[in-house]
Amino acid sequence: MKWRERSFRSTVASPAIVLIASVALGAAAFGGPQAPGGPASTEARPMAAPAAGVTAVPVAAQVAAPLPAQAEPEVPSLPGGGRKIFGRHRFLVAYYGTAGTGLLGVLGERDPDTTHQRLKQAARPFRRDGERIQPVYELIVTVADAGPGTDGDYNHDIAHSLVQGYIDAAERNGALLVLDIQPGRSDFLTVARRWEWALQHPWVGLALDPEWRMGPHQVPAQVVGSVTAAEVNRVSAWLEYLVVDRALPQKVFMLHQFRTSMLGQPDRIKDRAHLAEVQHVDGFGTPSQKRATYAAVARPKQFTMGFKLFYDEDRPRMSATEVRRLRPAVRFVSFQ
Repeated sequence: MKWRERSFRSTVASPAIVLIASVALGAAAFGGPQAPGGPASTEARPMAAPAAGVTAVPVAAQVAAPLPAQAEPEVPSLPGGGRKIFGRHRFLVAYYGTAGTGLLGVLGERDPDTTHQRLKQAARPFRRDGERIQPVYELIVTVADAGPGTDGDYNHDIAHSLVQGYIDAAERNGALLVLDIQPGRSDFLTVARRWEWALQHPWVGLALDPEWRMGPHQVPAQVVGSVTAAEVNRVSAWLEYLVVDRALPQKVFMLHQFRTSMLGQPDRIKDRAHLAEVQHVDGFGTPSQKRATYAAVARPKQFTMGFKLFYDEDRPRMSATEVRRLRPAVRFVSFQ
């Protein structure tokens, strides 16, 4: 599917049709007005001669042909059909990272198409009977920085052309794309708005990583950040409005977490019908450590559950079978 922004056009009747309608409704064409006080005569009357300079139009031609029906705008669907992220028995598996480098995750180690083939291979063991694996690229598009930069917000955006390259790859390969933002000292909504152009695509979702949401005197990588429920709700309200306004399918809206302190008052985070809200539990370590983290922060009554696996830091890395045995059940897995 090659996505194009929807457009609407109004249809205007041609001048010839307007002229025909005017002549057809003119009293002179039917022998003048009805006499007051009684019905019009049923006797045939000769048509009045047309005014000078006006060509008479045969009665049969005075009824304009109906205008062609305007085509309904195409309603976009998700890869494989449908408009619900976890509909049609989808199980999501993602590669995580940023473009052009493997330093932040496996996604950027190779070009998108080569990486997609590796992702499919990694995802295959997670499939259960009746399920369909949905590949996902989770791309860090705003990266937290150790320095303030020229604007003092401790973050920078990757090039739009790189993001467009992943959108194109998602279209070629039937994948979802999730934009991950690390805002530094900015706030999530301010940064998310910078990516509205990409989020208008029906297959592009959004992930917030509170680890990198700094306070006014904090520096990324020196502390673990946090976000309030109120800020999360502002972002989700804005994103849901975009979905509704553009008649888009449901979008992934993901929150990363590995400490309870990273999400303030999570019970106040609002459910949005047009967003698939995923709580993605991160944190590396041994299987027992990862299970303990998962048990401590998981909120399955509020979110669909996600779980991260690390190629390098997990020792040993949990198998697909072990992940599928987690309770509450996981429906989104990512590799970093």
